[in-house]
Amino acid sequence: MSNSGPLSSSRVPTMPEIPKGEIVSTYDRYEDAKHAVDVLARASFPVQQISIVGNDVRSVERVTGRLTYGRVALMGALSGAYLGLFLGLLLFIFQPDNTAILGVFLAAVVIGAGFGMLFGVLSYAMNRNRRDFSSVMQMVASRYDLVTTAELVHEARRVLTEAPQK
Repeated sequence: MSNSGPLSSSRVPTMPEIPKGEIVSTYDRYEDAKHAVDVLARASFPVQQISIVGNDVRSVERVTGRLTYGRVALMGALSGAYLGLFLGLLLFIFQPDNTAILGVFLAAVVIGAGFGMLFGVLSYAMNRNRRDFSSVMQMVASRYDLVTTAELVHEARRVLTEAPQK
């Protein structure tokens, strides 16, 4: 099997590996590392030779609220309504006679909301004692390094030091 196609790159490994090279600079926030790459890109630096490496990665779960039957029903109804909205749009597009489409469209949204609410409440009732809160999971690093090849590290540092600070 060959890896030579229009989307292939000699830089993209088949197995994940940590980029080799030297550290250009280190940042505490991902946004700052991203901004540094933007500065390099504006200076016509070959940014395809830069990698942002997150170090000391941790899983952070941010609790967003307490789950109740009312909140679960509302979230289920909203997600079901979105599905009903999508199905209603499909019916609108493919129905040859669009005279009663508003009723069909509205019915699809209401039925989708009803099923979403039902499945959300049933799922919550079955898992009630295991998890009574909602949360968002993130992977966060304690620092971010810009890494590039040894040949380009001095040029990258020069561009970053000469760039106006934000």
